[in-house]
Amino acid sequence: MNLIEVKNATLRYGKKTALNDVSITVPQGRVVGLLGHNGAGKTSLMKALVGLLPVQGEMTVLGLNPAGDRQKLLEQLSYIPDVAVLPRWARVHELITLMARLQPRFSAERARALLKRTSVSETDKIKSLSKGMVAQTHLALIAAIDAKLMILDEPTLGLDVVSRKSFYEMLIDEWCDGERSVLISTHQVEEVEALLSDVIMLDEGRVALAISLEDIDRRFVALNHDPAAADAMAAAHPLLRYREQGRTTSLFDGAPPEHLASLGQRVRPSLVDLFMALTRNPALNSKQA
Repeated sequence: MNLIEVKNATLRYGKKTALNDVSITVPQGRVVGLLGHNGAGKTSLMKALVGLLPVQGEMTVLGLNPAGDRQKLLEQLSYIPDVAVLPRWARVHELITLMARLQPRFSAERARALLKRTSVSETDKIKSLSKGMVAQTHLALIAAIDAKLMILDEPTLGLDVVSRKSFYEMLIDEWCDGERSVLISTHQVEEVEALLSDVIMLDEGRVALAISLEDIDRRFVALNHDPAAADAMAAAHPLLRYREQGRTTSLFDGAPPEHLASLGQRVRPSLVDLFMALTRNPALNSKQA
């Protein structure tokens, strides 16, 4: 069962194309990373999925049309936008009370249980909390909604590494149960790889790759080799070549020619490697050999 289905979605801002013929699915029980550089279209896609932006094409979320059934949709999912803020004047217990009034699927008891995982007290004012504590509070509030789908747009942007780690640990431990799904956008690829079951990479508004992590290992081959084999590898036109610790790794889409197998050691390509190979970023591409 797919909780999100998008077919041939296009979105333009004047002459700028934010989404270009995007087709994706998010099945039930998956943790899907939406990866892309700044300006790749991640936030535009997220906003379209919750009905904030109209698109050309087909789009259903939890069986609903986001543009036409936005209010009903928002009652059935959990969402943190990229500019999410909590009112600084409020105390945490006041936000719990407010959520209980506004969101019929919200459980105050569940929110309090989640907050016990953190160092946040119900009597704390938001303005007294660190950025990391605010992010954890926000996650506790939306994770207390009885929903099948959570959409998170750059939820750890601006947080330090410890706060980001705590946020993701809480997300996995308290939300992901094999039935519910998460779509999380980020450009911090290396930090989310261990959390994900699937990945969608956007590049200049297009889908560069949509694949499960299991299929990455089957489809892509990375060969770590000595510099002496560089010319032979280059002749086979790898997606990417980069140096690490005096050796070069060549990344191929599919199996490379048989004669190259003996020239290098097969290693697992990381999401960062694929991200570098499949998206356009001059700063990252400077790492190539």
